[in-house]
Amino acid sequence: MMIIGCDFHPSWQQVAWLDSETGETGEQKVVHAGGEARQFYEQVPKAALIGMEATGNSQWFVELVEDLGHEIWIGDAAQIRASYVRKQKTDKRDAAHILKLVVEGRFPRLWTPDREQRDLRQLVLHRHKLVGIRSRVKNELQHLSLNKGMQKKRTLWSQAGLQLLRELSLKPWASCRRADLLGLLGMLDEQIGKLDQAVQKAAEQHPQARLLMTQPGVGPNTALAFVLTIGDASRFARGKQVASYLGLIPREESSGGRQKLGAISKQGNRLVRSLLVEAAQIAVRYDPEFRKQYLHRCHQKPKGVAKVAAARKLAVRLYWMLRTQVGYPEIVRIESSPRVPRIGAS
Repeated sequence: MMIIGCDFHPSWQQVAWLDSETGETGEQKVVHAGGEARQFYEQVPKAALIGMEATGNSQWFVELVEDLGHEIWIGDAAQIRASYVRKQKTDKRDAAHILKLVVEGRFPRLWTPDREQRDLRQLVLHRHKLVGIRSRVKNELQHLSLNKGMQKKRTLWSQAGLQLLRELSLKPWASCRRADLLGLLGMLDEQIGKLDQAVQKAAEQHPQARLLMTQPGVGPNTALAFVLTIGDASRFARGKQVASYLGLIPREESSGGRQKLGAISKQGNRLVRSLLVEAAQIAVRYDPEFRKQYLHRCHQKPKGVAKVAAARKLAVRLYWMLRTQVGYPEIVRIESSPRVPRIGAS
């Protein structure tokens, strides 16, 4: 069996290989342009095992080697680097080190979604990015109205508010800016509307996403993004691991018997973390237990801290809904039962 360690870069890669049957080893620089990467891996005997660090812009390479019949493992880049103690860092050393970790069974392999899941992630991400662009366009239009003494806040986006905005007396270039921004807003509203329908359809066709949408505050976007990010919920033993995976637990620098906690680590999916914070603010309106804990924290901590704490509790609940395949409100009854530990404390 051929085992390959790959140090991947956007335009080329450094590989080191070992034939486990003959013991033959080698290394080579493979340039991506001109189809050299495909030619190299076509010559490799089928069912080779390839290890590489998690990195961006590598999806084409992952799909290429999978189509050629090879198996590829994606590893945690931070753990791979931490296991290398030498101060000399070169591409050849990196490839050889990855190969060594795979051969010795110490490779920190990460869970990776399949192709369908990756494509659905693009749908959720695309919608989220367009919503962010629309928010910036709306902010610019708000500035135009405020500079003319018209303060409408949210009502600016009603039909009457938009009509007043169009009727504002502006100088030529300010008027041009208004027209362009209103045109962008119209196009974004139309495109986001189509994406909303696509996300709704995808969530309804996904059994796990439908289960999560029984929780108040969790809509198609949050449910689908959570399922696609968590994957198989059984790979997490506790709810605290899910919170850590999403970057919702505090940083910690404790030593010598002294505990020092900081802000949340943010070592996780930024999109899911943002959606959870938004969903938690809706959940506190309809879930009495959520609202009780949220208001209690608001008296002790800043409001932002209370929102993040509610998002963490929501993430843990959604995880247990996936693990137990129990929807809302049955999961609430289980949480409040004195016979079992509280899910929020996991």
